[in-house]
Amino acid sequence: MAAVVSAPPQTAAATVRLAGRLRGALRSRRLLLGLAIVGFFALLAIIGPYLVASPTAFSRAEWKPPSAAHWLGTTQLGQDVFAQVVVSARDTLAIGAGAGLIATAISVVIGIGGGYLGGVADEALSLLSNVVLVIPGLPLIIVVTADVHATGLLPLILIIAFVSWAASARVLRAQTLSVRNREYVLASRASGERAWRIVLVEIVPNELPIIVSQFIFAMIFAILTEAGLAFLGLGNPSQLTWGNMLYFAQNDQAIGSGAWWWFIPPGLCIALLGMGLALINFSLDEILNPRLRVYRPPGRRRARPASPARRAEAGT
Repeated sequence: MAAVVSAPPQTAAATVRLAGRLRGALRSRRLLLGLAIVGFFALLAIIGPYLVASPTAFSRAEWKPPSAAHWLGTTQLGQDVFAQVVVSARDTLAIGAGAGLIATAISVVIGIGGGYLGGVADEALSLLSNVVLVIPGLPLIIVVTADVHATGLLPLILIIAFVSWAASARVLRAQTLSVRNREYVLASRASGERAWRIVLVEIVPNELPIIVSQFIFAMIFAILTEAGLAFLGLGNPSQLTWGNMLYFAQNDQAIGSGAWWWFIPPGLCIALLGMGLALINFSLDEILNPRLRVYRPPGRRRARPASPARRAEAGT
């Protein structure tokens, strides 16, 4: 008779927790709404540029309001605003995701690594975080971008990521200092586990809600920073982003000319994308961190009014 191999208790408990979190995620309307918004913009950035005409093509239809031919109107040069919004989504999301990933990776290495190692390494990494943290971020970005004059997305992504990792590293370091002295971490040390495995298996999963939250905030910060730099004229005008659209609309007096269709769509896209990311962040905090969950007691069913036949039967 074949023996039945059962899963270890830790694996079974982890599977149950994961299933519970997935059920909670599917019941969260805020999370589903945020995922729908971000997923729409991600799909727009991936396949949208292949479905629209050239956003830089000139035409004789200058300053035309939205119509069947041009869904979001045209610019002063006859360029289609809808095509510009669709194509600009790709570079905007690339800047946000790239800067968010790099900043989060740096904060995880410095914050968790320094907090776990302690001693001189922790003091040196903490000093580095404090130095970067006290430097004003936006002025530094303005100075660097004005002096570098680099083309392409990578320099801008690296500059934004460099000034946005320090605060996350401080939060992760403080949490790591608390986690490293707990019983399961001490037991792993006593059993001879390697440091990298303790960090990846025991510490990082417990700080996953903070890491996800910091990534989302870093992505929002990168998108808003790029839009601010472009609006100030410090961006690369050859790149199509929502921030550059706002810059060209302001530079060509779209507001004074009443061409609302030029500056409202990119600004609305930035606001909607930020709202979607914020909804995802708040929902994941409640799902991954049980202390933030709000208990909602089951609602009482309303008593249905009795039918005329039942009222007559009750009266008899």
